[in-house]
Amino acid sequence: MSRIGKRPVTIPSGVTATVEGQTVKMKGPKGQLQFVVHDDVEVKFENGVITVAPRFETNRAQAMYGTARAQVANLVEGVTKGFEKKLEITGVGYRAAMQGKNLQLALGYSHDVVYPIPEGITVTVPKPTEITITGSNSQRVGQVAAEIRSYRPPEPYK
Repeated sequence: MSRIGKRPVTIPSGVTATVEGQTVKMKGPKGQLQFVVHDDVEVKFENGVITVAPRFETNRAQAMYGTARAQVANLVEGVTKGFEKKLEITGVGYRAAMQGKNLQLALGYSHDVVYPIPEGITVTVPKPTEITITGSNSQRVGQVAAEIRSYRPPEPYK
């Protein structure tokens, strides 16, 4: 059983962290993020270190405090470095292009697929067959990548 929750999260210089009740807020060079911790988990911020501990000795509390610690560590990484996902398009005639605030995808359908880019996410197309998704929130970056990928999932048998 992993004990990742026991390790404290150190806050680097240039990042401002506040803990108000069950809400953890981070502010850094890449933006501002917040996360609401589960009620079974206790969060403390002292001397530039955030520690997470279970309030009760239940299985749910044990599981949630490891999750909460990982989420807090993701907040720190998001406001300092950010997150990035790269998608590669393979297929004859398949290509991507930016069109203002929208991503236009030619994926072999009778029409182009237009995907609106959500706030806080940056999408670039360095080549017509590559898409780079960046942002400070790892969950949102992964969600956008999954939504774009769902328009034409990879063919496993080719």
